Amino acid sequence: MLDQDSVKPTVTTRVPGRLDRLPWSVWHTRILIGLGSVWILDGLEVTVVGNVAGRLSEPGSGLDITSAQVTGPAAALYVAGACVGALVFAWLTDRYGRKKLFMVTLGVYLAGTALTALSVEAWMFFAFRFVTGFGIGGEYAAINSAIDELMPARFRGRVDLAVNGTFWAGAAAGALLSVFMLNTAYFPIDVGWRLTFGLGVVLGFVILLVRRHVPESPRWLCLHGRADEAEELVDDAEERIVEHAREHGKKVELAPVTQDLTIDPNKDAGLGAIARTLVRDYPKRSVLGFALFVGQAFLYNAITFGFGSILEKFYDVPSDRTGYYFAVIAVGNLLGPLLLGHLFDTVGRRVMITTTYIGSGVLLFGTAWLFGAGHLNAVTLTACWCAVLFVASTGASSAYLTVSEIFPMEARASAIALFYAVGTAAGGIAGPLVFSDLTKTGVVSDTVLAFCIGAALMVAAGLVAAFLAVRAERRSLEDIAAPLTSVPRKAVP
Repeated sequence: MLDQDSVKPTVTTRVPGRLDRLPWSVWHTRILIGLGSVWILDGLEVTVVGNVAGRLSEPGSGLDITSAQVTGPAAALYVAGACVGALVFAWLTDRYGRKKLFMVTLGVYLAGTALTALSVEAWMFFAFRFVTGFGIGGEYAAINSAIDELMPARFRGRVDLAVNGTFWAGAAAGALLSVFMLNTAYFPIDVGWRLTFGLGVVLGFVILLVRRHVPESPRWLCLHGRADEAEELVDDAEERIVEHAREHGKKVELAPVTQDLTIDPNKDAGLGAIARTLVRDYPKRSVLGFALFVGQAFLYNAITFGFGSILEKFYDVPSDRTGYYFAVIAVGNLLGPLLLGHLFDTVGRRVMITTTYIGSGVLLFGTAWLFGAGHLNAVTLTACWCAVLFVASTGASSAYLTVSEIFPMEARASAIALFYAVGTAAGGIAGPLVFSDLTKTGVVSDTVLAFCIGAALMVAAGLVAAFLAVRAERRSLEDIAAPLTSVPRKAVP
């Protein structure tokens, strides 16, 4: 029983509705730049490691390490760090707020990247890849939570997909950057790869400066008894939007909001309540989240962690030229969410998630057959990968969108972290270990098997989505899943 003096009054607010009915504005764009740009760094990190694997294994690189160790154990440790970081920072994010934690997680990432660049022993490289991943994992939970809670409902799908898709802008930049940095005509063999990681640190500091001005989630503030602060933030946003429109000769009419949300801060919203919610109240949604994350993790690992080795072993592409090929598939990945994202808000979540998952799996099966039959060269294989990942990147981005909007607010960051960690651990830790062994053999059938594993799991996830995906398009987050502390509101099945 609560002590009478510790009982907090209920909070009634219209903040969620006010946020959802806002027109798109410069205010939203600034938030996206401050939060979403970190995925560019993540893409840069992952791609750089894949591209420098061959160079690091060469004599004189400054590290006694093999290419297989870079794409295998080092990649697995990066993903393991991301899984652990997601779980740790997610709990902190739900407890202490989005803003505090997305500053801390970026700082951890920057430290890990800087130390990676300074590695002089293989064990140091492994350890600092884990630290880097630890920071990135925290970013996934904090950033996706904040973005979905700040964006208007009718734009949430396309915005979330576009933000997660910018990972591939960083991937393309990393691929092209590695081509220049690994050229020994410009930099010594033991310097170029270090400078590549160092540039990631510089970009991270710029993002850190921009991110200081991103506000706390008003939704989170309401759920933690700070409704007055939330109202002030939304008041400020509305004033900025109206004033900006007036300065440009336009008039903005903000529709009135009539629906209230009442929160009882005395209700239990701890880890036990969150766990019961995921297992007891939303079991089908939990199965969906797990399936989507496992499927996309295995498909991407089937291609990205071994792409350089495949091009080098089967088509004699020099290690300092693989970046060109990866830049092409990175562009395909980037264009997918940008061009198809709006369909998730119009056609709908269920149709689009199912289509992108099954479609990319089928395309990868076709690529595996063509590769096994000897019908491909370095250019045509890259074209096939580009087509596969154009579709797959849209589906993969929708996995983050899905788990960030189908669970109650108190569990949002924790849900993102849980499904990211479990799904990615299955595909992102086992994947690199399995696929690096398959692709390094130089045997065609082994690489075909790697492709087929990724394709099969992607198709399976698409079939799960066909039955279980939630029609969340254009709906308020509180309508999709009522907060655990709301009074009282029935969850939508």
